[in-house]
Amino acid sequence: MHSRDHLCQTIRRIDGKGYKAYKELQGLYDFSPFVLSIDHVQGDPFALSSRVSVQIPSATAGFPQQLFSSKIRKVALADYLARNFDQAIDEITKGQRGTGKSGLFFIESGQQEVLERNCMDIRPEVVEARFLMGLPADGRRILGRHAEEMFFIELPTIVDQALLFENLTAESVQQYIEVIEDQEALREQLKEHSLVAFVGNGSTLPRRSGVDDRPLVESNAGPVIPFRSPPELEIELSQPNRGPIRGMGIPEGVILIVGGGFHGKSTLLRALERGVYNHIPGDGREWTVTIDSGVKIRAEDGRYVEKVDISPFINNLPYAKDTLSFSTENASGSTSQAAYIMEALEMGSKLLLIDEDTSATNFIIRDARMQALVEKKREPITPFVDKVRHLYEDHLVSTILVLGGSGDYLDHADQVILMDQYLPVVVTHQAKGVIEIFPTTRKAEGGTEFGGLPSRRPAARSFDARRGKRPVKIDVHGLKKILFGTTEVDLSALEQLVEIAQTRAIGEAIFCYADRYAQDVSLKEGLQKLMADLHEGGLDILSPYKVGNLAKPRIFELAFAINRMRSLKVQ
Repeated sequence: MHSRDHLCQTIRRIDGKGYKAYKELQGLYDFSPFVLSIDHVQGDPFALSSRVSVQIPSATAGFPQQLFSSKIRKVALADYLARNFDQAIDEITKGQRGTGKSGLFFIESGQQEVLERNCMDIRPEVVEARFLMGLPADGRRILGRHAEEMFFIELPTIVDQALLFENLTAESVQQYIEVIEDQEALREQLKEHSLVAFVGNGSTLPRRSGVDDRPLVESNAGPVIPFRSPPELEIELSQPNRGPIRGMGIPEGVILIVGGGFHGKSTLLRALERGVYNHIPGDGREWTVTIDSGVKIRAEDGRYVEKVDISPFINNLPYAKDTLSFSTENASGSTSQAAYIMEALEMGSKLLLIDEDTSATNFIIRDARMQALVEKKREPITPFVDKVRHLYEDHLVSTILVLGGSGDYLDHADQVILMDQYLPVVVTHQAKGVIEIFPTTRKAEGGTEFGGLPSRRPAARSFDARRGKRPVKIDVHGLKKILFGTTEVDLSALEQLVEIAQTRAIGEAIFCYADRYAQDVSLKEGLQKLMADLHEGGLDILSPYKVGNLAKPRIFELAFAINRMRSLKVQ
């Protein structure tokens, strides 16, 4: 390990040289009370910034052990510290100095969701923060004075302000952790109450915009209306820290969310989609939780499908095309939605979240008039309305549907929730009255059972990460696109993918899965083993390098990414 003086002397010696001379800085330095590790130095100021980390002995950091005594508390504390580190960067650093990313610090601190990340690691012996530094340059010439400023003035101040417990507000840290812990406890209580979701009274569900996921405080119509449960569905759950909380419990079964346009149907569904994750204090959805196997399903024209059993929904295709093992390079709206559902069921989903607006119309419903015009033997699609009840009764898979025009689902609903000016009203009894007055004239086309659930085994040749001379090359292009070798993977239909750090982790996890877990087992079995190892060993098992830009994805998004690889071949 080198001294900080050694680092200073090296920076002064290479000042004004070509940017690649910065590589001489790689190594460990004693910056008591912390150790600086310059893990990887980029050779170009316009490339991704250099990877740097700091380690502080736990005794020096001073965090009481009870703040990270459980898995969820450790995740919550790490999330708090990453956000605190990011805030300190904004407050302390001077920003860009030179060309490219010169002078910039960056840590992958997250958005509104609290995820397990590897930018911050809390162990019994050490607290470690991993981040990026844009080492300063003018063109491609080293700016040594600015580099000294970053290493010897700004970085120690950031560490002192963000990572030492004595400089934090103890009450703020404690409250942050407790809010996250309470959300986890609420989610764990859902099954024992036969619920698939819970929305606490007083929650703020609307977001600022489609590109700003922060809570909406006030709209053109005035202050946002806090959520309030209808009496029929109100239930009290317990929180280990904040005590009892009341709100709307959404039961298992077939649940319809109805109402006029712009009254909050899709807003409620989007909150339930994100309820599979915990949220930061002040987000407004801290008490909106959904079972962790909830999956949002939508149509996806043009997607790749490889050997998926979609026969519960589609059969008797022209030219005797097989739907027990259906493959296509260019799925239609109906076949893509059928495949999406079956892939979710394959991975163990117990809740489907579906919005009529993002579904294929002919997959959602086939009304009586269309049945009369096009007889069943000429229609290969069995609409979801004829399978939704069987799906629950045969496999205990619940469905929450947002509907505005498909009244035939009323015959199958366990509960009907009307959204009226962003407040829910239970209209299940009224819906039964409507059924009696206006009985459906359509014929059921779904048979007497749902059908079996798929299980597939990918072939090893599906996962070639080579690109040019590189044996492994995995990139992400934004939140919804992975380049795995030469295979482009489009994730635009994965609405529960929330951070680019998850996307990066998915790319690395696909390679890890193919290399270690895919042999002679089903997709589900292999991914379950990988997720179990991630739970025990953390995200670092995914990369041979020390990085801090990964966040843990769910098994569902990982499987869905594999399913969308056009190189995928199923044995």
